Amino acid sequence: MKDIHLLPYMTEGLVEAGCDEAGRGPLAGAVFAAAVILPPDFRDPRLNDSKQMSETDRDSLREIIEKEAIAWAVEEVSPEEIDRLNILWASVAGMQRAVLRLGVKPDLLLVDGNKWKPLKGYDARTVVHGDATYASIAAASVLAKTHRDEYMRRMAQRYPGYGWERNFGYPTRGHIEAIKKLGYTPLHRKSFHPKELEPGLF
Repeated sequence: MKDIHLLPYMTEGLVEAGCDEAGRGPLAGAVFAAAVILPPDFRDPRLNDSKQMSETDRDSLREIIEKEAIAWAVEEVSPEEIDRLNILWASVAGMQRAVLRLGVKPDLLLVDGNKWKPLKGYDARTVVHGDATYASIAAASVLAKTHRDEYMRRMAQRYPGYGWERNFGYPTRGHIEAIKKLGYTPLHRKSFHPKELEPGLF
């Protein structure tokens, strides 16, 4: 099994929380964000950017992370809030809420990406490709992705016909065709305008 060699920390001796999100690109559904503080000795060779992992490994690691993490939290941000804030700042808002729900206050936040808004009382560093660099960010990506996939499967039962149990709200050809046939649901993001659906949006 390939060992990804994720870094265990940015600054030795600090309590660091990794932060990441899942669901920025879909046409429908909430975006999910997670914050995770891992034990210093946490190691699993399967852990990586969640998009590079198999569904089986993600689901297995979710259980391990939720059991062994010093603290973790997951937040969802609704399509309505995504439309109001835009998807970037909705993702940041979700990560900040997850941080504030942690049972342990971290000394430093490691945030995937290159955008962040100051959060009073917290020092933060953004890390491009952080989910493939630091174990805590990768763990957050796993929790955000698995919790969101679970949510989209539930929503697929509420709004059948869009294939969300397979496409998880992303703009696949099947999803686009379903929108043309069935129309939009309350979970579709009004601020997302795929070219295939112009004109007559919403």
